[in-house]
Amino acid sequence: MIKTIIRKGSYQDSVVLMLLTNKISAMEGIHKVSIMMATPANKDLFKASGLETPELMEAQSNDMAVVVDVESEELVGQVLKETEEFLNNQSKSPAGNEESQTVSSWEQALKKMPDANLAVLSIPGMYAAAEADRALDENLNVFIFSDNVSKKDEIYLKQKAHEKGLLVMGPDCGTGIIKGVPIAFTNHVRLGKIGVIGASGTGIQEVTTIIDRLGEGVANAIGTGGRDLSAEVGGITMLDAIDAMEKDSQVEVVVILSKPPAKEVRDVIVKRLWDYEKPVVTLFLGEKPEIHEENFYHAYTLDEAARIAVSLVRNEEIVKDSWKPEIQEGFKKEDNKTIKGYYSGGTLAAEAVMLIKDTIGITSGGKREGYMLNTQGYTIIDLGDDVYTVGKPHPMIDPTNRIACMKQVLEEEQTGVILFDLVLGYGSHEDMAGALAPGIMDMMEQVKKQGRKVYFVAAICGTNGDKQNYNLQKKKLEDMGVILCTSNKRAVETALCLIGHPHVEKEKTILPREKVKTDKDHAVSKQIMELLTQKPRVINIGLKSFTNVLEEFSCKAVQYQWAPPAGGDLEMIKVLQYLRGHKFSRK
Repeated sequence: MIKTIIRKGSYQDSVVLMLLTNKISAMEGIHKVSIMMATPANKDLFKASGLETPELMEAQSNDMAVVVDVESEELVGQVLKETEEFLNNQSKSPAGNEESQTVSSWEQALKKMPDANLAVLSIPGMYAAAEADRALDENLNVFIFSDNVSKKDEIYLKQKAHEKGLLVMGPDCGTGIIKGVPIAFTNHVRLGKIGVIGASGTGIQEVTTIIDRLGEGVANAIGTGGRDLSAEVGGITMLDAIDAMEKDSQVEVVVILSKPPAKEVRDVIVKRLWDYEKPVVTLFLGEKPEIHEENFYHAYTLDEAARIAVSLVRNEEIVKDSWKPEIQEGFKKEDNKTIKGYYSGGTLAAEAVMLIKDTIGITSGGKREGYMLNTQGYTIIDLGDDVYTVGKPHPMIDPTNRIACMKQVLEEEQTGVILFDLVLGYGSHEDMAGALAPGIMDMMEQVKKQGRKVYFVAAICGTNGDKQNYNLQKKKLEDMGVILCTSNKRAVETALCLIGHPHVEKEKTILPREKVKTDKDHAVSKQIMELLTQKPRVINIGLKSFTNVLEEFSCKAVQYQWAPPAGGDLEMIKVLQYLRGHKFSRK
C-alpha cells in the first residue's frame, strides 16, 4: 500500500533527503520510498516511479513529501519516527557544540559574524546565483557547491568577483581546502606546502590524497568549477587563484589540473605559467605530454602530478613511476577480454578512458549520456552523471545503482575486469566497502559456479585521516579478493595488465624552461590573500553537515538555515530579484 506523509513548510536539502531515503529504504517491509521536496519537477519524478498520490499533488514547493510503498499500515508510524529522528540529528552540531550559530537570514548571519570572508552555498541551483550575488555584495568570497547554475550567471558572478578582488569557486564545485580546512566533499588532508587549483572535484581529491599518503601536505586547494576553463568563462577563477598562490609564502609548489579545457583558455594559462616564480605542475586531462620544462612540469595522470609535486617540495630528482602491477595470473591478449568500469568520480572515469584508449589504441569513444567510453566491448561509466542521479542518491552515497550495473555486465562473456573507485572523505558513505561487499561477493560466487574468471579491481581515494578508516576499507575489499590500488592510474594499469595489455610509461626529457615575460600586473587583492593565509570565517548556506566539518577544524562558522524565498514561487522570486537589481537568466 502507498502512504504519504507531508511536512508543511519543512525545507530540506536534496542531499539530506537522499540520505534519509537510503535509511528508510533499508527498513524491513518497505517496498519503495521516495523523499523529496514537493516541487513541480520532483512531482514528475514521484509520478515516474509510480508514487503519485493526491496528497502529494496538493503539497507546495516548500513542503517535504515522503511517499512510501509499505507492507502494512503499522509501518507508517515507524517511518515517521525514523524521519523525525534523522532530521533532528541532522540539525545538531557535532559533540553537542553549544557555540554553533544558526540564523535564518543574511542580516542575522552578518550580525553574528561581521568579519565573515567566505560564503558556502549548497542550495538548489535555481536560487544559488542570487544568493552568491548577495554574498559578493557583502564582500565575501563564494564557494558554490550547487549545480544547475546557468553559464550566463556564472560569467556574471565571476566577472563581478574579479572586479571586487574576490574569488568565486564553482558553480558545481564539490571540493576545496582553505588553510587546511576541508570545504564540502573533501578528504582529511594534512597541512603542507603544496597548492592545488583544479577544475575538477574528484581530481583534486585524488591529487591531494596521494600527496598526503606520500607524507606531504596541502596549504590550499581551490576548486574552480568544471566550466571555468570553457571558452565563455575564460578561466577567470583559475587565473586569479594562480596569481594568488604565486604571492602566498606558504606555498612552494603549485599543481594546476583540469578536465579538457578550451584550447584558447589553456594557452592563456600556460603563457601565464611561463612567467611564474614557483615550480608548477600542470595536468590537462586528455593531453599526453612527452617533455617537462625546468620548474614547469607536464603530467599525464593525477598520480604523476601528485608525485612530481612531492618530489619538488623535497628537492628530489623527477623520475617516472617505477611501480608495476604484480600480476600472478590473468588473461592473454588473444582472449579478447575487456574492462567494464563504474565510477563515482567523473574525472577518475575520464582518466581511466584516457589510459585505456591510449594503451589499447582505441580512437573512437562511443560516448553518450553517462558513458565515458562504450566501444569494442570496453565500458566506462560516470555514475555521478546527472542522467543517473536525478531523483536518486549519488554513487558516493549509495551503492545500489553501481552493483546493478556490475551484475548486468557480468553476464557478458567478454567481461574480464570490473573496475571501480572508492572515494572516501566528508560527504561520502560511512562504509562504502561494507555496502558494496554483499553484491560483489554474490557476483564472485556466481562466476565461480560458472567456472569463469572475472577480476574486480578498485582504486581507493582517501587518507588515514578520513572518518571511514582508510585501512579498514582497504582490508574489507582485499579480504573478498578485490585487487586494491592506491591510485586510479595504478588501478587502470592493473586492469589493463590483467587482460594482456600492459601500459608502458615513458621517461620524459626535461628541457630548458621557456620564459615569457608579460606586461600584465599580477597584483592580488587583500581579500583573496587573507582567504588563503588564514582559516576562513564562513557563512554556510545550505547543508548543515558542511558546518559540522568546519567546527571539527575549529573554524568560525554561522549556519544559515536557508529556505526558498516567496514560498519557492519562481515567478515571485524573479520579481523580488528584479527589485533588488539582480540580472540573472532564468530557464
